Formats: sequence, structure tokens, C-alpha cells
Amino acid sequence: MNGYKAPLADMRFLLDDVFNAHSYWQTMPAFEEAVDLDTALAILEESAKLNEQEVAPLDRNADEQGVGFENGLVTTPDGFKQAYQSFVEGGWVGLCGNPDFGGMGMPKMLGVLTDEIGYGASNALQLYSSLTAGASLCINAHASEALKQRFLPNLYAGTWTGAMDMTEPQAGSDLRGIRTKAELQADGSYQISGSKIFITSGDNDLGENVIHLVLAKVASERGLSKNISLFLVPKINVNDDGSLGAPNGVTVGSIEHKMGLKGSATCVMNYDNAQGYLVGQEGRGLACMFTMMNYERLSIGLQGLGASEMAYQLASNYAKERKQGVAADKSLRSGEFSDSLLVHADVRRMLLNMRAFNEAGRALSMYVGLQLDLTNYAQGDVAISASAKVGLLTPLAKAFLTDRGFDNTVHGQQVLGGHGFIREWGAEQLVRDSRIAQIYEGTNGIQALDLLGRKVCANGGRDLTEFVDELTADIAKLEHLDDEFRSQTLEAFARLLTVSNEVIEGAKQEPNLVNGVAVDYLNGFGYCLLAYFWLKMMAAANKQDDAKFATKKHQVGHYFFIKMLPLAHHHLGQVVSGSNSIMALSIDDF
Repeated sequence: MNGYKAPLADMRFLLDDVFNAHSYWQTMPAFEEAVDLDTALAILEESAKLNEQEVAPLDRNADEQGVGFENGLVTTPDGFKQAYQSFVEGGWVGLCGNPDFGGMGMPKMLGVLTDEIGYGASNALQLYSSLTAGASLCINAHASEALKQRFLPNLYAGTWTGAMDMTEPQAGSDLRGIRTKAELQADGSYQISGSKIFITSGDNDLGENVIHLVLAKVASERGLSKNISLFLVPKINVNDDGSLGAPNGVTVGSIEHKMGLKGSATCVMNYDNAQGYLVGQEGRGLACMFTMMNYERLSIGLQGLGASEMAYQLASNYAKERKQGVAADKSLRSGEFSDSLLVHADVRRMLLNMRAFNEAGRALSMYVGLQLDLTNYAQGDVAISASAKVGLLTPLAKAFLTDRGFDNTVHGQQVLGGHGFIREWGAEQLVRDSRIAQIYEGTNGIQALDLLGRKVCANGGRDLTEFVDELTADIAKLEHLDDEFRSQTLEAFARLLTVSNEVIEGAKQEPNLVNGVAVDYLNGFGYCLLAYFWLKMMAAANKQDDAKFATKKHQVGHYFFIKMLPLAHHHLGQVVSGSNSIMALSIDDF
């Protein structure tokens, strides 16, 4: 089995030729002195080296060995502590963190690429640093200055790890039913009591402390508040001087036994009068937590993309070496008893589906990263416009990248045939590891409802229309493109707007419409976006000095437009069909 190789050439092409990232960085004071293209490429090369050489070789054993749990202590698989220490020494956890508290202050547009590399090498190990980075982001955005000073430096350093604690047995996607309570103390802190389930990275042996961001309801004489607040709850208390104190009543009840991601500790967490600190305003916990949730949703989209890239590499290498059958096209026959799998059109179909998605999906993730940077560091209308795009695209990036990512791990398994079903080859682990990405951080159905209900219908499609208008104006300016592909993309976006308006109007009379068509809507939108990024990549490839690289881009791009863009119209057609047939059966008939 071949190991993971970071797609550095494609990442460089996107940074430099497609997005001209340096020009954006020069417009933002936070980045103009901190990063240029050479610095960014050096960071990617170091990330690739670490993940290819130290992390990826651990991934299969991590799946076989799993996480240990004995006497209340969680242990990670062999090699994880040493590899994580390399993350710490390289400053990777705080790559995009606030420099005022020890972060490196790099752009998120660069961070999405290092995240993808990490997920491609090992979904399980990457999650520990991803949750830590997300917790740090939330604390930096909403916590008091005192809490930032006390907790962020060690989180950015990776000395402490982070976790996000929301779900309870009776409250999953609908958090209104949570029962974890917070009682105000005389010193202004709170006592936290309750239990949480499904807590990724809830405990580990990688760092000295685990910092939990816990959703709870404040208790009073009248009972629990209806509103939800957010609390920072360390596993081990932290003294005023930053040193570690006594254990804080935060314990692991058990670890979950899962289908995949067995090297990632998913814990049942118990809080027994643990000391916690309010983050943000009381009753505004969900608003604060969504800062971390949106970060994690993009990150989990990258989990799908990273798994899809690894699946493609594994399957394409196998297909080159595996000889099976003979070519239908006599000109492709090798003259040997059997030919390579790559002479068979159906094998090529699966591999091209994977590759065409991976390359455009990477561009989509970088674009969302860029909009996050502009939201946080640009000024005026630019920042306002970028924020609207982040709201629109985050649920799409999470759901579309993970749905297609899972599909592609299955394609990769299929290319390997019987070997794809055997553990030693690694394909079946990718299928199991990537499946959860469609479920956690908000199921993909909920992401679709968020996109269509809250981000499109709620404001009459204003943000969507402005976004599509911007993309279509950019498409018109792209040079040296096949006019047929340009027209197909414009037609797809025009239909997206038409269908969107039909749903906005129809939802006023049909209460189940948004819920019934949201997933197809998200998928149709997703394929439209991939078409836009393929146009961008093909236009940029025309300016490449490397003729072979440019030719391959155009060949894969042509495949996308001929074979995959029609899926946009299929899904949008399903939207138009409405929800009545979905709701026709009575509950008892199920």
C-alpha cells in the first residue's frame, strides 16, 4: 500500500495562479508582513513532511489498536504522543491563532490546506489539534481578557488540548433540551454539573490539560434558565499564575466504541460541581459556540476532502499496478496476459469522479478560508460581503465536501475490488473513518436546512443573488475558455436562482417544502460551485509554463463538465418536484 502524499503542486497552483493569494494578503495589515507566497509554500512543505513521514504511517495501527480506557484514563494509540509532540514543537496547533497570545497569525486560507494534509494523513490524529484550534478561536472571540491570558497561550502551544461539549442523551441536534446546569458562585465562577456524550477529544494523554467549552443552563430559584450559556471548564484547575492545580471534577464516564475513527477519543463526560467560567454573555452560549461550530464545520468538510484525496491516491496507484482483464480498445492492449485496470473505462470513471471533485473541492475550501480572512481582517463593505458569503457557504462546504468525500472513499474501495474489503489495504478504513463526517458537527440534512431555510429563504435570496452575480461577473472576465463550458456554468447558476425563487415563494404555502428539498438544493448548488472553480482553474492553467500540468487540468476539467455538471440540473430538478410525495404516507404507514 502506498503512503499519503500531500498534493503540493495543486496547492501551489491554487494559491498562486488561481487565487493570487499574495495579493489578498497584501491588502490585510494582519498578513502583509507575516506571510508571502514563499513563506506559505515553505509551511506547506513542512506540513507535508511531518504528515507523510510521521503521521500517515501511524494511521492503520491506530485503527487496529484504538483508544484505551482504564481506571478513568484515556490513552491514545502507539505513536500518537510522539507525533503530536512534533505538532507542538512546530507550532502547528496555533498556526492561525492570535499572535497576541502565542499564535502564528497565518491566514485561514493557508490553514485549510494544512488541515487537509493532516486529515489526508490521519483523520483521527488531526481531530485532536482541530478541536484545540476551534476552542481557541471561540475563546479568542468571546472570552474575557483574563480568560484569554490564562488559557490561550497553552492552547495555541498545544500543551493543553480543547474540546466542544454540547450533546446530551436527550438533546442532540435540538439543544434546547440540555440539562447540564451552572450555578453562580460568590467569586463569579460557576459550578457545572451534568453529563455530555459524543465528545470528540474529550480526554487524551497528548497534553497536560483538556479545556472544555461546555453548554449549560444557569440555575436559579426558579429552576434552569431556558437560555443556554457557554462555560470554559478545565479538566485540571489552573492557578492564577498559570500553573496547574487540583483536578476539577471533570471525568470520563466511558469511551464510545465506534464504526471508525478508532484512534480519536470520543467520550462520555461527567461534570461533578466542576468550576467553570462564563464565556461571553449569559444566555448567549449558542451564539458563542457557533464561532467554534462554524470553524469545525469547515474543518470537517476538509476531513471529507482529505479522506477523498487519500482514497484517490490509494485507488489510482492500485489501478496502475493491478492487471486484470484485457482492454476493449485493442490499441491499449499491452500484449501481456492481462492489462492494467486503467484500460477499463468504468475504473477510469470512478477515478475521474474522485479527482474532478478533489481538485475543485480544494478550491472551494480555500475560497471559504479566504472569505473568513476577509471577514476578520478586511474593512467596510469587503468584510460585510465576505461575512455573508461565509454564512452562505459554511453549511454547503461541510455537507457537500463530506457527502462527496464519503462517496469517493466508496469509489476507491470499489476500484480495489476484493482487496478494498480487506483491512490491510486501507480502503475500508477510509470508508469507516469518513462516514461520521456526514453526521457530527450538525448532520448534513441540518446543514442543508440551514443553507436553504436560514441563508436563502430567510432573506428572500438576497445574499445568494449577490453572490451569484459576483461569480457570474467573474466568469465573464475569464480568458481563453471553452465558451460551451462557460455557457453551461452560467446556465446552471441561472437555474439555481430560478429554483431558489420558486422555493422562496412555494414555502409560504407548503410548510414541508424547505425540509423536503433542502438536500437536493445543497447538492445542486455544490455542483454549480465546482463548475465555477473548474472554470477558474482551467483559465489559470492556460497561463502555466508547465504544459503537461495544464493539459491534465483541462482533461479533468472537460470530464467534469461533460459527466458531472449535469448532476446540478438533476438535483435542482428534484427541488422543483416539491415535498408532497415525501409527506403523503401517514406516520403509522412507516
